Amino acid sequence: MKLYAISDLHVGYEANRRYWQGLGHHPQDWLILAGDLGETEAHLRFALGVALARFARVLWVPGNHELWTLPGEVGGLRGLDRYARWVEVCRELGVLTPEDPFVVWPGEGPRCVLAPLFLLYDYSFRPDSVPQDQALAWAREAGIECVDEVLLHPDPFPTRSAWCQARCQEASDRLAAIDPALQTVLINHFPLRRELARLPAIPRFSIWCGTTLTEDWHRTYRAAVVVSGHLHIRSTQWIDGVRFEEVSLGYPRQRSPSAEVDSYLRQILPPPSTGGG
Repeated sequence: MKLYAISDLHVGYEANRRYWQGLGHHPQDWLILAGDLGETEAHLRFALGVALARFARVLWVPGNHELWTLPGEVGGLRGLDRYARWVEVCRELGVLTPEDPFVVWPGEGPRCVLAPLFLLYDYSFRPDSVPQDQALAWAREAGIECVDEVLLHPDPFPTRSAWCQARCQEASDRLAAIDPALQTVLINHFPLRRELARLPAIPRFSIWCGTTLTEDWHRTYRAAVVVSGHLHIRSTQWIDGVRFEEVSLGYPRQRSPSAEVDSYLRQILPPPSTGGG
């Protein structure tokens, strides 16, 4: 029994839809889907349906793309209402979300609580010399602006930063209540540390990549592994003895045309050095 993770399926692209349908069968294993599956309910149901047909259990956290309200979308939900709808769809299908009780991993490896999170960003992943109220202008100086500024609405919060702060407070309260004898697997779409949000081609995009409020969560909440996506730069990094896994699939141009989709699954538990994979 293994726990795998992948993110950023972006099944709105037909090539990625076909690719995801090639997922192999893992009837004993669990799968983390760490956000940006797509932009619509149809995308979400498709991506989850493929995963549920092949894995024993599926966990989901939202990315920014799931929260977009697309132009011309009839009855398009915004902000918290949109997120609540996706949670409702997941519960209908039996998928675990950040709104459900945390579960303890029943397989091999360290005894870990699996903690799906939804934390957003607050423009704090920026140089210390850039004031927060100038972060957006700093990115725009380089010709960079995330589509979230137009499509990701924070309703009923006044700003995305305020929504982020509320989510972080709620999550930290829940994480603090976990039995201190247990480790955790922290799962979020956005990376939890600023040093991980390094994008060589578009470095100033970092302000849309997380919050410094979570910089020490891997230590505070006894993480065995921290899982994230969003960057479309797959990596395994070790910080303070904790394994950080960026598990993006990405857009069609960002993956090998000859690799099978299962090769993009990242084994989270048991640790690959002891559990194979």
